[in-house]
Amino acid sequence: MAARVNKKRSFLFVSKVLGKHIPVNPHVSLLGGAALAVLLQNAFEGEMTVDLPEIVQAIRQPSLYAEQVYAKLKHNPLPLNGPHLFIGFAETATALGHSMYDACSGTTQYLHTTRESIRELTSLISFEEEHSHATAHRCYAIDAAFFQGTQPVVLVDDEITTGKTALNMIRDLQMKFPRSRYIVASLLDWRSATDRDKFTALEEELGIEISCLSLIAGELEVIGDSIDMHETRKPALERTHASQLAKHYLYGQFEHLQVTSEDSSGHINDQPYVSLSGRFGLACTDNAAFDRQVAAAGAFLKTQRTGKSTLCLGTGEFMYLPMRIAAEMGEGILYQSTTRSPIHASNDAGYAIQSRASYTSPEDPAVLNFLYNIPVGHYDELFVFLEREVSQEAFVPFLEALERTQTTQLHLVYFSPEMKQANESKKEIRS
Repeated sequence: MAARVNKKRSFLFVSKVLGKHIPVNPHVSLLGGAALAVLLQNAFEGEMTVDLPEIVQAIRQPSLYAEQVYAKLKHNPLPLNGPHLFIGFAETATALGHSMYDACSGTTQYLHTTRESIRELTSLISFEEEHSHATAHRCYAIDAAFFQGTQPVVLVDDEITTGKTALNMIRDLQMKFPRSRYIVASLLDWRSATDRDKFTALEEELGIEISCLSLIAGELEVIGDSIDMHETRKPALERTHASQLAKHYLYGQFEHLQVTSEDSSGHINDQPYVSLSGRFGLACTDNAAFDRQVAAAGAFLKTQRTGKSTLCLGTGEFMYLPMRIAAEMGEGILYQSTTRSPIHASNDAGYAIQSRASYTSPEDPAVLNFLYNIPVGHYDELFVFLEREVSQEAFVPFLEALERTQTTQLHLVYFSPEMKQANESKKEIRS
């Protein structure tokens, strides 16, 4: 548990599985989505590749079982009875949704919602996450017919507290692309009896069926007030040395989409996005190409490692692709991601968020991002995965936050082409 710095919701369940706020073995995060896929597949009584106890054992003892169980699933995914469309919620569940989708076989599709504003595309579905610090969700699909059809839609989130986000999504989707069945899958489900009644009411109103799947379900009571939104920031740790910096560009190894984004101040970034990340829609026929690209990138970055204790860091919504690559980079790898979620940090024993560093987002200077639970000097090296390169000026706050971890070696891994910038540091290494 941790305290949010958010007047709309005062608490946060900090997952040991997601790979967001706490570093984890990347195979553990991938198996978190697979566990939800097992719950979904159980409903159809098909042939089981693995069962839930096997996945739980792998999550609890990752050094012994996680890689082997995940490899077993990749070799023989879980068969589903008929087509399914999976949608993961940004930012926290983009990788969870993708890993659930990837653990299934059959005629499947996947897309994750995004907070990005893409200038060339129209969001086919838009809805609000009312309790969030960033409420707007958009859905961009390159295929205009992506949401067409009557197949069940599987909405994937890390946690359902009231269920309002899922209900908002279902209402908008049903209005534009009607169908009869929705499935809401989450690691945690804390809906009250009143909240569950709202699901029943929407079923009756729209003439649909909504099923909910979760690994843990219960009820909660919140006592106390939110942390003050004007929480005093602690002074940044003094930088005692400059980290060695290496840059790696993987642009030639991945398929890209040439569209531009616009931040909250109207600034345009024309660097391309990775087309198979999930943001623009995927079909099961894309999975083999995605796996080949991941394997090639992982094999290359494995050769660039200089230490035995390595943290791979995804950024914001860009979680699943870095997670998959991290899983290919050998032993001694942990994975987590940056986030825009403001959480109170405390070094009290047993508290989930022990350290925090804030910085302005390289993609949007109006947005604060955060690094959590990276102890000073703890890792030999950091691999930071960035979908698109930005100007040096925009990147400085993030780089300073990374250097304050006092990690000897920093690797910046870009999936966009190298930008020609002035005053390149002589310490940088090109790959």
